[in-house]
Amino acid sequence: MTTEEKVTLSEEKETLLLTVYGKAEESRMPDSLLRDRFAADAIRRVNYDFSKLKVRRDDAISLAIRANLLDGWTREFVARNPDATVLHLGCGLDSRVFRVDPPAGVRWFDVDYPEVITLRRRLYPERPGYTLLGTSLTDPQWLDAVPSDRPAMIVAEGVLPYLREDDVPRLLGRLTAHLPAGEMAFDCYSRLGVRLLRRHQSIKATGASVHWGLDDLHELEAQVPKLVFVEEVTSHDPAQLARMSRAARLLTRVFMAIPALKKVGRMVRYRFGSTTP
Repeated sequence: MTTEEKVTLSEEKETLLLTVYGKAEESRMPDSLLRDRFAADAIRRVNYDFSKLKVRRDDAISLAIRANLLDGWTREFVARNPDATVLHLGCGLDSRVFRVDPPAGVRWFDVDYPEVITLRRRLYPERPGYTLLGTSLTDPQWLDAVPSDRPAMIVAEGVLPYLREDDVPRLLGRLTAHLPAGEMAFDCYSRLGVRLLRRHQSIKATGASVHWGLDDLHELEAQVPKLVFVEEVTSHDPAQLARMSRAARLLTRVFMAIPALKKVGRMVRYRFGSTTP
C-alpha cells in the first residue's frame, strides 16, 4: 500500500506543488510532451488539495513546454561535457534528473529548502552521482559542498523571480566565481511580466511574492560580468501551441505581435568561462 505524504508548505515553497502538479497533469494527457511518470507518481502520493491551485489545461501544457526546453538544453550540455556538474536550483519536486537521465560520469545536485529536500527524499529514489542539498539559495555557504573542478550546467526553473532583486545577481555572481565554466538556463520575466505574474490565480492561491524582473537580458551581463548571453526563446512550438485552447492561442498571437508583451516571459541561456562548443 502506498503511504500518503502530508504536505505543509507556504508561499514560494508552495509553488513547487503548482509546477509538479501541472507537469503530472500534462503527463496524463494522451498527447503528452513531457511524459513525466515520476511527477505523476509523486502527486498520487501527496496529501494535498491541488484544486486550490486552479491549474488549467493551458497552464499544464505551458509548464511542460518550459520544462522540456530546459531538459533539452541540459541534455545537450551533458552530451558535450559527459563529466559535467549539473546544479538544479530550486528543484522543488521536479524530476528533471530522472527525465534527463544523465550518464554515469555526471555529478548532479538538486538544491532547495531543507523541508523540500526532506519531502523529495520520501518521494523519489536515490541514484548514483545524485546529491540533494537542503538550503536557501541565498545562503552563500551551500556552494562549499559543490566541487569546482568541472564544467557546470546550472538550471533554474520557476525560482529566480521569487528572489529579491539584489539576490539574483549576487547568487549568479557566486556561482560563476565558484565554477570554472559552463552554461546557465532559466525562465525570466520582464518587470511588466512580474506585475502580471502577481495576478495569476495560481500564484495568488499560494500567497507567494514575485520580485525579480529583467527587461534587458544584457543588463544581467553588466551585473554578473562573467555571463555572456547566448539565446532567448519567447514563443511556443506551433505543434504544442495547437494543443491549447482557442483563447490561449489567440492571446499568444496578441502577445507575439506587441514587442513589450512578447518579452513578458522568456526562456534564456547564458554561458560563462570556456566550455566544449
